Amino acid sequence: MFSWVKQEQGGRNKDGEMYQTVTEGLQTLYTKKLLPLEETYLFHDFHSPALEAADFQSKPMVLLVGQYSTGKTTFIRYLLEQDFPGMRIGPEPTTDGFIAVMYGENEGIVPGNALVVDPKKPFRKLNAFGNSFLNRFICSQMPNQVLQSISVIDTPGILSGEKQRLSRGYDFAEVLRWFGERVDRIILLFDAHKLDISDEFSEAIRAFKGQDDKIRVVLNKADQVDTQQLMRVYGALMWSLGKVINTPEVVRVYLGSFWAKPLQNTENRRLFEAESQDLFRDIQSLPRNAALRKLNDLIKRARLAKVHAYIVSYLKKEMPSLFGREKKKEELLMRLPEIYTILQREHHISPGDFPNVSKMQDMLQHYDFSKFPSLKMKLIESVDKMLATKIAVLMAMIREEESKLPPPMVSGGAFEGSQDGPFRHGYGEGISAGADIEDWIVSQDKHRYDEIFYTLMPVNGKITGVNAKKEMSTSRLPNTVLGKIWKLADCDCDGMLDEEEFALAQYLIKIKLEGYELPTELPAHLVPPSHRKNQ
Repeated sequence: MFSWVKQEQGGRNKDGEMYQTVTEGLQTLYTKKLLPLEETYLFHDFHSPALEAADFQSKPMVLLVGQYSTGKTTFIRYLLEQDFPGMRIGPEPTTDGFIAVMYGENEGIVPGNALVVDPKKPFRKLNAFGNSFLNRFICSQMPNQVLQSISVIDTPGILSGEKQRLSRGYDFAEVLRWFGERVDRIILLFDAHKLDISDEFSEAIRAFKGQDDKIRVVLNKADQVDTQQLMRVYGALMWSLGKVINTPEVVRVYLGSFWAKPLQNTENRRLFEAESQDLFRDIQSLPRNAALRKLNDLIKRARLAKVHAYIVSYLKKEMPSLFGREKKKEELLMRLPEIYTILQREHHISPGDFPNVSKMQDMLQHYDFSKFPSLKMKLIESVDKMLATKIAVLMAMIREEESKLPPPMVSGGAFEGSQDGPFRHGYGEGISAGADIEDWIVSQDKHRYDEIFYTLMPVNGKITGVNAKKEMSTSRLPNTVLGKIWKLADCDCDGMLDEEEFALAQYLIKIKLEGYELPTELPAHLVPPSHRKNQ
């Protein structure tokens, strides 16, 4: 399909369409192939508003959701390492609206009503939620390096009880669902002291159904409990999440204290550092995977649009031409679960592709089924062709685009502070220990290793592989690991170990037993002094 795309200048296909980038290709496929199907069968009234150019061209977005005082706003401040306009932090529920924190040359706030008429921002369709929502929605713009790569959406703190949900004046769960469909990452924040999931929080999490691959969980303020309590808190959190997120896979939970203040409990410092680095790497990868995520979301949308077309056209087909329409409508609504089963068999559709039955029944109450359009196979076939051929080639185009010009990783703010220098994760530990000292670090314990070496009956200052194997196997490490250690330690590749190489092998075993990873190549600072002239 994209064989006409030239490497430098783009190209034109047999339909006269021109694609310079993957983003443009996605936008064109949606507009010409999927949008006609959506418009014909009222997809936008039932499921999700139409996509616009800004939806395809926007930077990756991260959505933060959590109960009040779990540290959502503080987490954003921690990532950016500076305050942003409209920020309020406190133990009480402070953020009473949605804040889109985005890059802008000039620092300032754009109110919601102005935001939804800006064609360059991906928020125009939020206009449907009305003034009650728009009065509580702002865009906070500032020149920050982190925001050059991603945008962050802060949400109101969730309280417990029915009153809070009703007093918002807009459908909070539906707004979250709208954002969930468009963001690249959804981060659910929990406080180590607030693990209860309120009714509204449960409803909010269920609004992300179908977006499970985007969800990450952060257990914040984990330094405020000791190790024993942390284990209990972690177990309780997983139990609570299991009741709300109905997936067989375990959700990834990151533990830590995400603010720039001293840890209250330092016994888990190393764990918190490793967890924060894992989370940072996940966020940093978002620009690289943005095109793939948009492609994935387009495929999900196309599958749902096809199913919706089958449902609507089936209801139209079953309606009588003149009399008894209301009675037939009630009967069809009652039979909707059965209709789902019929369509599954008839069109070979997975049950997971169908929308929620009860929600669909509620929405269909307001429509006259006789006015629904009949099934137009040409529209269905056009989408099928897009899914079968054109999407597959776009996948290849994504990889080609990445190899030519890899998207920059998220940098600046908190992402910068731990990448270089002595405070980066793992510096001076494991395999990197001794990198900044003149002496060979293995020599600190070499006298002990030498004692073992001379009990293994060296010949001409070297021990054979057989003798070395006996000693190295006492570590109980797997043969695959010991084999890697042997290759790293046998610097001259003669199949034997001298006393320095044996000491190095024992040192690498010690590192592995302490839980650190082995390198693929031996770092220069670990090469034995007598072998350095050969390097």
